[in-house]
Amino acid sequence: MYKILHADKLAANIYRMVIDAPRVAKHCLPGQFIIVKIDEEGERIPLTICDYDREKGTITIVFQPIGASTQQFAKLQTGDSFMDFVGPLGKPSEFCEEDIESLKQKKILFVAGGVGTAPVYPQVKWLKEQGVVADAIIGAKNKDLVILEKEFEEVCNLYVTTDDGSYKRKGMVTQCIQDLVDEGKKYDVCVAIGPMIMMKFVCKLTKELGIPTIVSMNPIMVDGTGMCGACRLTVGDEVKFACVDGPEFDGHLVDFDQAMKRQQMYKTEEGRALLKLQEGDTHHGGCGNCGGDK
Repeated sequence: MYKILHADKLAANIYRMVIDAPRVAKHCLPGQFIIVKIDEEGERIPLTICDYDREKGTITIVFQPIGASTQQFAKLQTGDSFMDFVGPLGKPSEFCEEDIESLKQKKILFVAGGVGTAPVYPQVKWLKEQGVVADAIIGAKNKDLVILEKEFEEVCNLYVTTDDGSYKRKGMVTQCIQDLVDEGKKYDVCVAIGPMIMMKFVCKLTKELGIPTIVSMNPIMVDGTGMCGACRLTVGDEVKFACVDGPEFDGHLVDFDQAMKRQQMYKTEEGRALLKLQEGDTHHGGCGNCGGDK
């Protein structure tokens, strides 16, 4: 069992938990995720790692209740436990593999939308620990949905924007990106994590601006092991699976329209059957034989 050491509510329908998971904390890196299961009957839910403390052996997760299992998660309190807490899974952020001195020469922009703010935090925190101070934009619909603002302010140059203008800047994250560029900011790379539609339009803008962009496709994961086929997407001319090949990809090569359409289809049994028929041997992580959706 994996004990919940702290549980609180960050914003309307957004929850944070600190979990006692020393083995995961010992090995994880920014960009990776875990799979959590509340009990024998619960679903396996992939969640990105929001923070980790190797000395204390803890992992912090942030989630938004959507389905039955995450609704159950929201009811858990400090002292309760999860039955399974598996990880780290997925590939770490590519920054973790780069030469630190080369990283220090780069101007990096992070764009976080909604709950996507959570997986951005460990990346900017890790960079700060290496001596790299990045710029970060947090976008939310309104002031009440802005999360982790104080944590971000400690590790990066932060810009907050709200759709309705109720807090800080007014407008979408794309407008904030354009404003920063117009103010004279130059970036070598952008990392965008958030709703699919947000990442799509960030990539559209950064392509026009000539800024290479990385996106995290964690919003489309279901099973987290490549077996269910939910996170299958096209990157350039290749079929990829976010949970095992990512979750990070070149945003200018991701077919977002296909990914969003596929995500909607996967929600129904009829849709899953149609996708399995259309995709054949590439439906389940490339093997076609695992029976992941049976």
